[in-house]
Amino acid sequence: MMASATLKPRHEQRILNGHLWIYQGNVARLDGEPSPGDIVDVFAADGEFLGRGYYNPHSQIAIRLLTRVKEPVDRSFFLRRIQRARAWRARVMPDATSYRLIYSEGDLLPGLIVDRYEDVLVVQFLTLGMDARREIIVEALVEAESPRAVYERSDVPSRRYEGLELRQGLLWGELPEQPMVIRENGLSFEIDVTGGQKTGYFLDQKENRRSLAPFVPGARVLDVFCHNGAFAVHALRYGAREVLGVDSSEQAVQSARRNAALNGYTKSAWFVEANAFDFLREMDRSSERFDVVILDPPAFAKSKAHFEPARRGYKEVNLRGLKLLHPGGFLVTCSCSHHMPADEFYRLVLEAANDARRPLRLVESRGQAKDHPILTGVPESAYLKCLIFQVLE
Repeated sequence: MMASATLKPRHEQRILNGHLWIYQGNVARLDGEPSPGDIVDVFAADGEFLGRGYYNPHSQIAIRLLTRVKEPVDRSFFLRRIQRARAWRARVMPDATSYRLIYSEGDLLPGLIVDRYEDVLVVQFLTLGMDARREIIVEALVEAESPRAVYERSDVPSRRYEGLELRQGLLWGELPEQPMVIRENGLSFEIDVTGGQKTGYFLDQKENRRSLAPFVPGARVLDVFCHNGAFAVHALRYGAREVLGVDSSEQAVQSARRNAALNGYTKSAWFVEANAFDFLREMDRSSERFDVVILDPPAFAKSKAHFEPARRGYKEVNLRGLKLLHPGGFLVTCSCSHHMPADEFYRLVLEAANDARRPLRLVESRGQAKDHPILTGVPESAYLKCLIFQVLE
């Protein structure tokens, strides 16, 4: 008989509202003796069935729900979920060949990330419950997607909160020589799935990169925190006169240069290795000005404890970026931290604009690409903010 968990009175509302996480403090009692990773049924205090999920006594999140009906969580279950996720990508981005295939809670598979890079799948098992089912998940992925290779990048620090070691390596098939080339919005990008950041590339910005098209023709563009040059190359594709990219990582700068060359933009793209904050101050002192400034920093706020210093960092970089814009120019500014709420991010950009004496027009408020679907009951699944402003004269 399957083990079960009963919640404390009035602790079920968040789950009824659509969330998938049940914390240790929500649980009144466990019936049966579930082992870490086992599937358990979840009931409200009045006996109402709430769902079925996997259990981990070593995590603050004791149970993550997988389904709200009494169905087996087996290979067929994962195959159906993968096929459903694939059908969504086929509907909203039918021409894409590289995309996030499985986005954890957004695809009702909490703790599982799968990115498709052409014919290679890169997976992350972030939680004990998913890690315990890695073999059947890989089997389901191979059946559904027929990839050339399945490569694991479960080398993320959050696994330690689940009592798991970091791990990476080939799980199935034959991995092509790295780096490999993927296509996005008609452009080519070199990625390394074995050694690149995250799973090799930041797929969540693909639609925001495409949104540059109306704002960059003939423009001089500054791309700060340029990473592998994806925003910069898109800007050139959409008609920018020239792009200057800056990143503190020598590896990223070299990658950006190769990606510019791969797409035929060596004569109009320059990339420099520098601390972004120091570089922006130096640009201001030298009276350099640009038509478009793109700010896509790493997550400054990695937890709630980092909120205040992160806010100061975001405000500083936006202040500096705004000062470098010609009147009529455009600021494209991003935050990928869930712990920086959208309204707070908007507010701090306005504060930076006031300090810089630059009146702004909000052009667009954007988020993550559609292959990173947001589950409305799980606010944690919404993290990326992308705001586009015009500096008024």
